[in-house]
Amino acid sequence: MTAVEPPAPDEGPILASLAEIGYVVGSLAELRHSGVRYRTAIPVLVAALPEVSETKTLMEVVRVLSVPWARPAATLPLIEYFRSVEDETELGVRWAVGNALDVTWSDDYFDELVELARDGSFGRSREMVVLGLGRSRKPEAVEVLIELLDDPTVSGHAVKALRKLKAPASRPGLERMLDDDRAWVRKEAQRALAALD
Repeated sequence: MTAVEPPAPDEGPILASLAEIGYVVGSLAELRHSGVRYRTAIPVLVAALPEVSETKTLMEVVRVLSVPWARPAATLPLIEYFRSVEDETELGVRWAVGNALDVTWSDDYFDELVELARDGSFGRSREMVVLGLGRSRKPEAVEVLIELLDDPTVSGHAVKALRKLKAPASRPGLERMLDDDRAWVRKEAQRALAALD
């Protein structure tokens, strides 16, 4: 059995709220590793997002929301939190929320998610939101991803998402990415093109 990290100082109120609905755990990490599909805990966790001030706890709340069964209940609150949270590093809390949005992707919020993916002011935080477009069943997702091939901040993730969608219309854009400066992007473009053949 793996050791679970002790709770952060401000997890207490969240853990108390979880205990009231039957999830008696010593930490959010314990809940995450419990193997339980804690669907009924999602509203408690969503409500905790704007209340938490400590980064460690905030990251743990985001991690426990980064599960398929949090969809679609957590998707819109995560979108709103992505927009509002401060993250100068572009690879901290907002990036983690973007990762949660990839996992909880719901086409019910396609327009809102595309807006985040296109907004260059969010920088690298958008990477996993862009990757999430590869989960979409909407035909417009391909168009958005082809457009994002021109955004060097997220173009590699757009290539990865296009590989999932296997859309013939993406071939010219993917072929162009074979000349990208980054080796990993060239490799992803080769894999995406191979998926089309």
